Amino acid sequence: METSILKSTKKLLGLEPADTTFDLDIITHINTAFSVLHDLGVGPVEGFVVEDEMTEWDDFLDEDDPVQMSKIKTCVYLRARMLFDPPTQTSLIDAIKAQLQEAEWRLNANREAKEWVDPEAPVIVEVNE
Repeated sequence: METSILKSTKKLLGLEPADTTFDLDIITHINTAFSVLHDLGVGPVEGFVVEDEMTEWDDFLDEDDPVQMSKIKTCVYLRARMLFDPPTQTSLIDAIKAQLQEAEWRLNANREAKEWVDPEAPVIVEVNE
């Protein structure tokens, strides 16, 4: 399986991974997708950007969670697709938007399940006698 974020996204977009004609465009759209994921709290705290074909999926998410990674790849591809080569049919656009919305919601829900902190947690005060 392809580990390069740029090459695998190009493949999903129907482009040859060796063709560099649209790399700047695709990298820009990939980085937009990672920015949205960062806003959802997914990925590195400091954010993440792809600069070239050397950046790999494991660089984004260091935990070994193939299900989570699958959703991340789907989000990156769908957002890049909508920005780079959107379909002309409204029904197809709506279907892609719905897929993207569901995948992002699931990523956010999974993150909250792992990292959620009760804002109303009781404060425990230790008294030294």
